[in-house]
Amino acid sequence: MKDLVRISPDMFHLKLNTALESELNRKLANKVVLNVGLCIALYDITKIEESFVLPGDGASHTRVHFRYIVFRPFMEEVIVGKIRSVSREGVQVTLEFFDDILIPPTMLPHPSRFDEAEQAWIWEYDVGDGSKHDLFMDPGEQIRFKVISENFTEINPTGPEITDSNQPSTAEKTPENRAAFSLTGSINESGLGLLPWWENSG
Repeated sequence: MKDLVRISPDMFHLKLNTALESELNRKLANKVVLNVGLCIALYDITKIEESFVLPGDGASHTRVHFRYIVFRPFMEEVIVGKIRSVSREGVQVTLEFFDDILIPPTMLPHPSRFDEAEQAWIWEYDVGDGSKHDLFMDPGEQIRFKVISENFTEINPTGPEITDSNQPSTAEKTPENRAAFSLTGSINESGLGLLPWWENSG
């Protein structure tokens, strides 16, 4: 990635590398870069070009090439998280640092039902003798899921847009509170779902 980084005069006492690292992390850490993922932390700076001062601005401007640690799972990657909440729309999962993961009803084990009284999804597990055992999906439980799709929502950027030169654009929630980056998961396969379900399996 590369970006034009502005260093204000109050940071001139710092080494250039230190100031650039600080500004890049301030600008990108915990932000979504469109079609790239959730930025976690700066990995390293690979190239620093010449700095310059714009007319009427006492700050320095430096074009920087860098690598950033980004969260963006591979499709069909299996991840363990925690159930954050449940509703008729499905099971919401959190990884603590990332909450926008939904397992929709169609991706739950079949057959599953939503219990209004318990406010929980329940897998009607077939024990093999014609009877069924209810397995609850409760908030706080650890859950193993497979990533089946991702969605980036373009919103008004707070920084420079991504261009052909791969400049970053930071993004938060949309006015409708939709996530700038979200994942859809599935637990409709053997070995997926709440960890206790499979603790005693062969």
